Amino acid sequence: MGSADIVPGVSGGTIALITGIYAHLVEAISKIKFAFIKPLFKADFRGFWNQMLEEIDFKFFIPLVLGIGVAFLTLAKVVTFCMDNYTALTYSFFLGLIIASAVVLFKKLNKVTLKNLLFTILGIVLTYIFVSLNPIAANHSLIVIFISGMIAICAMILPGISGSFLLLLLGQYSYMLDALHQLNFTDIIVFVVGALIGILGFSKILNFLIKNYEEITMAFLIGVMLGSLKVPAAQIMNSVSINISGLLPCVIVAIIAFAIIIVLESRFDYID
Repeated sequence: MGSADIVPGVSGGTIALITGIYAHLVEAISKIKFAFIKPLFKADFRGFWNQMLEEIDFKFFIPLVLGIGVAFLTLAKVVTFCMDNYTALTYSFFLGLIIASAVVLFKKLNKVTLKNLLFTILGIVLTYIFVSLNPIAANHSLIVIFISGMIAICAMILPGISGSFLLLLLGQYSYMLDALHQLNFTDIIVFVVGALIGILGFSKILNFLIKNYEEITMAFLIGVMLGSLKVPAAQIMNSVSINISGLLPCVIVAIIAFAIIIVLESRFDYID
């Protein structure tokens, strides 16, 4: 998830979906209400610990957060190197990942209905318009970084919507990537605090939609994924010659990525 979230146009939520942890992730986040803080005001440390264990699924979150953090710190340079030096092939890989993820999500629908189809089309149209927006010029004050963290994290847990691309639109992507490279802890901490507040609120909405309107929510997310294909497709077309020799390696890489996701989904589908 961390590796995917670094890349504009690819979502960590997509990886969570194909590895079978998506519903668990959203539900686990939505259960955190910080009620465990109340016992501290009464110096009830045992009550604080018990309540915290009840609210926070540490067995799930510790390896997940560690994995995302390690990816952010170690793979940021690798991913940006691949994007800068092997742009077409890198985005072809992402293209295959997204298409396969949409297929995985489609398999989770019980049936194809007119309502599902309409929500899929709505997702395609809205996402296509969104990813066609031009980046805005913004300053890098702590309040802007805080708000950017709140907004971007919401996209990061949605399959098909890239939090990194949202940061790109907000004018904060390159700045925050440099902050990671240089270990600028002030900016990183402010961003993370904003992200925590954003994800806690948004996860409750998303958990409600999944539990009560699962079919149309999944259908909409399929549309979001398909609409987001404009990002890697545009990068590929801008980076290679539009002929068989130029596109063939990209097609092969995309097929490899597609196959990897299908295999992963069949391997990890048992995880709750």
